[in-house]
Amino acid sequence: MRVILKTKFLFAALLAACLLCGICLAPGQITPTPTPPPDNGEEIIPFLNQTIVWYRQITLQQQLATEPSDVLFLNDNRQIADQVVRQAFDFARARAQALAQNPGGTSGKLNGQASQYQRLADSANKADQQVKQEQQSIDDLRRQLATATGKKRSTIEAQIGETQSELELYETRRDVLRTMLQFATGASGAGGGNLLAQIDELSRTVSVAATGSKTPGTESTPAQPNSSNNLAVAARERKAEPTGMLDLIEDIFAVRRKLRALEDNIRLTDQLSQTAKELRAPVLAKVRELTQKGDALSAQPDSQDPAALAQQRKDLDSLTQEYKQLSASILPLAKQNILLDVYKRSTTNWRNAVDSEYQAEVKGLVLRLGGLGVILGVVLGVFELWRRAIYRYIAEPRRRYQFLLLRRIVLWIVIAIIVALAFASELGAVTTFAGLLTAGIAVALQNVILSVAGYFFLVGKYGVRVGDRVQVQGVTGDVVDIGLVRLHLMEVTPGPSPRATGRIVVFSNAVVFQGNAGLFKQIPGTSFLWHEITLTLGPETDYRAAEKRLLTAVNKVFEEYHEKMEVQRRSMERALNTAGIRAFAPESHLHISSTGLEVVIRYPVELSTAADIDDRITRALIESIEQQPRLRLLGSTLKTEEPASVE
Repeated sequence: MRVILKTKFLFAALLAACLLCGICLAPGQITPTPTPPPDNGEEIIPFLNQTIVWYRQITLQQQLATEPSDVLFLNDNRQIADQVVRQAFDFARARAQALAQNPGGTSGKLNGQASQYQRLADSANKADQQVKQEQQSIDDLRRQLATATGKKRSTIEAQIGETQSELELYETRRDVLRTMLQFATGASGAGGGNLLAQIDELSRTVSVAATGSKTPGTESTPAQPNSSNNLAVAARERKAEPTGMLDLIEDIFAVRRKLRALEDNIRLTDQLSQTAKELRAPVLAKVRELTQKGDALSAQPDSQDPAALAQQRKDLDSLTQEYKQLSASILPLAKQNILLDVYKRSTTNWRNAVDSEYQAEVKGLVLRLGGLGVILGVVLGVFELWRRAIYRYIAEPRRRYQFLLLRRIVLWIVIAIIVALAFASELGAVTTFAGLLTAGIAVALQNVILSVAGYFFLVGKYGVRVGDRVQVQGVTGDVVDIGLVRLHLMEVTPGPSPRATGRIVVFSNAVVFQGNAGLFKQIPGTSFLWHEITLTLGPETDYRAAEKRLLTAVNKVFEEYHEKMEVQRRSMERALNTAGIRAFAPESHLHISSTGLEVVIRYPVELSTAADIDDRITRALIESIEQQPRLRLLGSTLKTEEPASVE
């Protein structure tokens, strides 16, 4: 008999030892044994919550699976994660059942509050014992009553009544204590029944844990909304290799996010593995304790006393039962430890593959940026040669400025096109975007665009030069600056002797497109005005002699600057590409008015010396009028005509 008992115990001990060796020799788990915390069941629910949070990382991994290789890793991880969750709930159910069957031991401490509720549990157990003792006393008295007679029977009946009252008292006290203990157990959340209810409630939130583990060969994974087939199809339909740098940059950021997500998943796996190790610690400590007790019982010498043998059998059966309970608890954790290690290796391999992809895409981006830099360098070199050619072959400052401006505009347009083509993923998209952008710019900046276009009209062949005197919208002034969008004039006073007013007038270059604005300027190469003097003579005046005398006086002054005016006339012919312009010379006209005879004399003057010429001609006319026979002058006016100009 003793040999059989020892064999049963040694078999249970061997099973526990195998579990211990399997856990301690698991890859990556050879670490010093930590000090076991109290096994009171309070860590089970947090452990399950942590497992569920870790398991939900599979949903995030489904979003990360954008490549065929990702799908393979995802399928492996999902199957391993399902088994990890099942083993976690198997462990939780086994420990909850063990806690429910052993409420008085160390495992039954109520959520770490033994000092508060242990006395209540002891009182309830004591009340149970008292109820059983009183019930046993009543049964003994009733057996005696069956054979008693006379006075003894009356005495026994009285004892039965008294004992029955005591039994009711003990039962009432037992019920009160049990009710309080049940409430305290439920409120603390560590009672066996309440813990099982919480575990079942949590299992409903994870479909793979609802029914627990399945036997080998029948285990199946519930259908997922995003199955591996769907993910494989999505991976095959993924867009081709990015053609533009903008697409490549987006891919790099996406791969970087995937890399961080996998690293976070590995970190959560390590945390879950550490938590499982801490949960195994008290169970392993209990196994070692039971092993020592079993060794001690086995080492006791054989006894011939039947009572001693019965007690040894009872102790061995109790140890064997405890071994079975611990095995049911620790076996899922041992399996989970191996599964977590496999899961971590799979996720690490996935992370390494993604890291290789990330490094390759970063290298590709660097190469593309280097190629773009080389192209831009070549373009800048060509435009630098263009700039040097402008300075070498164009000497006239105004035309040099025009070519330099044209070069700058073309340079920025070419750079914009190259950068757009480098960053764009599709040429059609660039064309559409450029069309929409151009339309929007044309609407929003129409005045600016007209001003820029007007600039090229202003600087054309018959355009405006700095220093030219022009008239814009009734304002006369000298050009001081011609900008890309604005024209600046220094305002001058109208009349025969113009002077600067001290004000700068600014016009938009778009004024050249306004029909009612009018832009007047001198013909290129000319700088003269036509002045007109009207002299009113008495009606008795000999008009032939008067006209000849006055015109001779004007021609005498004109002869002094005749050559300069001839130069301007020839310059005008070259600018207008015509030879039909007659020579500049004073001329006269006669008009009869109500007051007398009007002699109108027109003559050209240079802008720079207009006031001086007017003064000299006026003096010559006065001297001519004073000659004998003296002309009777009734009145005179001086009118300044607009300069010879084009619009």
